[in-house]
Amino acid sequence: MIVLSDVLILAAILFSISVAGIFINRKNVIILLMCIELMLLSVNMNFIAFSHFLHDINGQIFVFFILTVAAAESAIGLAILVVLFRNRQTINVDDLDSMKG
Repeated sequence: MIVLSDVLILAAILFSISVAGIFINRKNVIILLMCIELMLLSVNMNFIAFSHFLHDINGQIFVFFILTVAAAESAIGLAILVVLFRNRQTINVDDLDSMKG
């Protein structure tokens, strides 16, 4: 049987990996977006775990809305990234610091 502390430890490890990925890799925009998504998924694991162990469905409904917003955020972020790559020919964060027309 899986206990609540096991799920919370796994979610904390995933959250720590995503935070480390954001701080270690500040060059590639795609990896930064993936780290942010991993962070959201680890928080969703907490919501689902507490919802399951407390026998309440509100946490799972909240996760559904978070995943919907995260999917829209990913689609818009990747669309902006494609436009930036077409204009600048790079996805390096250091080269994208100026937003001149």
